[in-house]
Amino acid sequence: MNTNLIILIVISVAGLVVALWFFSFFFVWLRAALAGAYVSPVTLVAMRLRQVPYGVVVDARVTAIKAGIELTADELEAHFLAGGGLIPTVQAIIAAQKARISLDWERACAIDLATKGSGKSVVEAVRTSVDPKVIDCPSPEAGRGTIDGVAKDGIQVKVRARVTVRTNLDRFVGGAKEETIIARVGEGIVTTIGSAESYKVVLESPDSISKVVLKRGLDVGTAFEILSIDIADVDVGENVGAKLQEAQAEANKNMAQAQAEIRRAAAVALEQEMQARVQEMQAKVVEAEAQVPLAMAEAFRAGNLGIMDYYRMQNIRSDTDMRDSISQTDSDSE
Repeated sequence: MNTNLIILIVISVAGLVVALWFFSFFFVWLRAALAGAYVSPVTLVAMRLRQVPYGVVVDARVTAIKAGIELTADELEAHFLAGGGLIPTVQAIIAAQKARISLDWERACAIDLATKGSGKSVVEAVRTSVDPKVIDCPSPEAGRGTIDGVAKDGIQVKVRARVTVRTNLDRFVGGAKEETIIARVGEGIVTTIGSAESYKVVLESPDSISKVVLKRGLDVGTAFEILSIDIADVDVGENVGAKLQEAQAEANKNMAQAQAEIRRAAAVALEQEMQARVQEMQAKVVEAEAQVPLAMAEAFRAGNLGIMDYYRMQNIRSDTDMRDSISQTDSDSE
């Protein structure tokens, strides 16, 4: 008795599960059939086995069929398995169709996959191709408020620009994005300011910057078409030229001081060398004077010098010392 009851309960639960599973497919199949976007039950079961959300596929197909776009379940499933978003891609095609922009399913899928991980969407790309967007240059996320350039007169000019762009769907896949546009526009602004003879020229006609930058064709190879470049703000910065000249003068002064110190050290070394040579010559004089008494003694022994000769020499020497003493006294008194 208990065994039969258990078997009955198990069969009932299994039947309920099968019924719920069947009705889940049935309602999705019915919704597709009533909307004119028929999908066979076998296809729904196959998608379930492949872990594809068949409900999302059916909803995307219904949305496309209602907008007059023929898409098969296999095309939708393939895009989902590739990592794409079904509903946004279908919505993008519908938006392009309403705006009379040529956009087929394959290109829409490619754009959707290209925007993955960038925070953008294929719907935004299509919307921007219809309604242009404005890009701040420089980007506020970069942490800088202006693009700085230095004119030929050395005055720094700070510029903030706004770039109006429109998405080019033909170049979106493989084309450079907003960061490249900002970098190219910044480079063009810096180059234009640097070629100006004076900062006054930039202040007088800020539109000259946008005209020069637009002529450079900065949108080549990008996913956008630049419509206009508007100079939002122009400010005068520091006198960079004067600072550079001041720094150069300081460097020249330090170099001159270093060279003067080298010459002074050389002169001191030469003076020390001359003093050493004087000491050496004085030593030689003392050595020569020391030979005089020896020569006189030798002359006495040889009979070449008499005692009277010696006294006369002493008298002459005393007289010379006296004259030297008198002349030094006269010099001191003066």
